[in-house]
Amino acid sequence: MAIKVCLEEVLKARGMTSKELCAKVGITPANLSILRSGKAKGVRFHTINRICYFLECDVGDILKFDGELEEDDDED
Repeated sequence: MAIKVCLEEVLKARGMTSKELCAKVGITPANLSILRSGKAKGVRFHTINRICYFLECDVGDILKFDGELEEDDDED
């Protein structure tokens, strides 16, 4: 995937559990798990905003671009 999710590293650096983050952000553990694993196909800006606020980080701390172009599987 062209976008790497580094949420696990930021959680550890902040000493926060994913369960604590879920409660603060207002998302389910299942949805946070999908995001953390990098398998999410999309995420709302509102959710990113809340994650960054409660982790006191920047978007670039949790999302990294690997320099590759990811092709859509749906395109013909």
